[in-house]
Amino acid sequence: MNIRSLTRGDGVVIGAAVLLFIASFLDLYSVDGAPDDYDLPSLWGSGPVVLGVVLAGIIGAALIVVVRGLPQPPKVAGLDLGQFGIAFTVFAAWSALGNIFDVAGGIDNVGPGSSDGPDAGTGLILALIATLVMAAAAVATPLVPALKGALLPAARPAAPQPYGAQPPGGYGYPGAQQPASFGGQPQQPFAGQPQPGQPQPGQPAPAPAGDFSPFWFAVPVPRPLFPEDGSPTPIAELAPGTWYLAVEQRGPSLVAQTQDGRRGVLQDTSGIQRG
Repeated sequence: MNIRSLTRGDGVVIGAAVLLFIASFLDLYSVDGAPDDYDLPSLWGSGPVVLGVVLAGIIGAALIVVVRGLPQPPKVAGLDLGQFGIAFTVFAAWSALGNIFDVAGGIDNVGPGSSDGPDAGTGLILALIATLVMAAAAVATPLVPALKGALLPAARPAAPQPYGAQPPGGYGYPGAQQPASFGGQPQQPFAGQPQPGQPQPGQPAPAPAGDFSPFWFAVPVPRPLFPEDGSPTPIAELAPGTWYLAVEQRGPSLVAQTQDGRRGVLQDTSGIQRG
């Protein structure tokens, strides 16, 4: 799961889910005139509230966040699980609103000494706020540009080396100083031995390097990465807010390498940001 693919709207959904979980341990209702030692139940003491508000909201938020971080969203009956998550959050907000208007539903005993019906407790009020915020963020994220932005900023790489390059002066580098022979004199090649950097007999001269130079880039929106053999099934999805390495150019497409070492062809290169 790539957390850098999460959006600001997903961050709002996560925060609302945390608030809903905290609210589930607070009072379900309050009763005027009840004794001080009367133990008021939490949201977990009501089955309809637990199923319709707490669990529905948390499950919906989990589906939205998990699907956003996957390269290929799984689908059920032609709909991806993220859409099911949005439906769960809307249902949780609707259920919380209904329980606010009918706090006494399903409550047989609201406490000794109480003459009036119970009022909504702190937990139920916070649950309503959390589910309303969660549902609003889940529905508005695909529509509002401010919520579609990356939740975590992309870390710019510091002076990356080209793909496959070795540091100058390393082993086998033609410009490196040759090891000294016995006595401190530089070792000279034998007669007929090719000098470093020269093509050996029977081998063609190396082709001149092309104009392409590997570079880092980021995509503005999620885009699929296809196999190099031309298969139509994507092997990964490039997510906004993450830097990838372009190692080769094939016409208008780029051969990109992901952070886990997978390579594939990015066919849509419009609007990419070079590092």
